[in-house]
Amino acid sequence: MTKRLSLVSISLVIVLLIGGCSTMPDKVDTATEKVKVEEVIKNSIRWVLTKDTTMLYNCFYQDPSLFWFSPDNASTLSGFAAFRKTTEQFFMDPRFKGVSSDFKNLKVDFSHSGECAWWSCYLDDFNEWDGQPSNWVNVRWTGVLEKIDGQWKIRQMHFSHAFEDFQKKAAPPDSTAGK
Repeated sequence: MTKRLSLVSISLVIVLLIGGCSTMPDKVDTATEKVKVEEVIKNSIRWVLTKDTTMLYNCFYQDPSLFWFSPDNASTLSGFAAFRKTTEQFFMDPRFKGVSSDFKNLKVDFSHSGECAWWSCYLDDFNEWDGQPSNWVNVRWTGVLEKIDGQWKIRQMHFSHAFEDFQKKAAPPDSTAGK
């Protein structure tokens, strides 16, 4: 009886180990996934060069949990519906024109499961509004993506300016100039 119980116990452990291992994720090819993630990140900005909203919307998870934290409170967005409305009312306005963008020091990391990624970079985003420059230079940009149905989608992003940038803008002109 003891021998039979031991055999059943060992068999059960083996079945559980084999079954449990089959539910563990395969090793993630981070090099391949990083290329895909970087493409989504860059497309979420560069879409505006051609005003390709299909490209833009494919970068984001389209539900109420989407969140975009902007440097100014008025531009902070919650939910895909608000994001779409801003896109249609501001970015698609003929007075807005995308010029170029640069993603400096772009870093991407992955969760252990490989289903979540996050990034950081310094963004230079050059645009025009009604023929006048409307640029973001050296803006800190971070965000989180999730792999959903095999596709990387942005779930959250945050833009900010360094405190030092505000100090430079607020500094009074040099009163000793020209003396």
